[in-house]
Amino acid sequence: MNILKAGEKAPQFTLQNQAGEAVSLSQFTGQNVLVYFYPKALTPGCTTQACGLRDSKSELEALNVIVLGISPDLPQKLAQFAEKKALNFTLLSDPDHKVAEAFGVWGEKKFLGKTYEGIHRISFLVNEQGVIDHVFDKFKTSEHHQMVVDVIKGSN
Repeated sequence: MNILKAGEKAPQFTLQNQAGEAVSLSQFTGQNVLVYFYPKALTPGCTTQACGLRDSKSELEALNVIVLGISPDLPQKLAQFAEKKALNFTLLSDPDHKVAEAFGVWGEKKFLGKTYEGIHRISFLVNEQGVIDHVFDKFKTSEHHQMVVDVIKGSN
């Protein structure tokens, strides 16, 4: 894995959201965007992380931050996740993991003694010019949202 670093230009992408509509990173030029990758909708860690971001939405919006969650799940599964957990931000479907690969977050994982390919739980704060300001790669899912807020407040 070759994870993108702060200072690098974020790869442009267009993916389907939970409603099956096309969403592009370029739509958010002029805003900060938290592009967060998570392994699988409706799993415990991913739910904890998503709910923390959901509960921080007004604070993030006040800091001019849009949240885009990306996983390999199909739009129908993302719609279930958003509905079941009352998620108030955009979830994007990356079933062929092309965007995950472009950001360098697709790679080998180990779980219960098995090795497989998957998305690593890593987030990128992309600034108003489309450049990565910060990479979040070591965090507890329950603390992710607060780390994002703290980094943004510290950089203003």
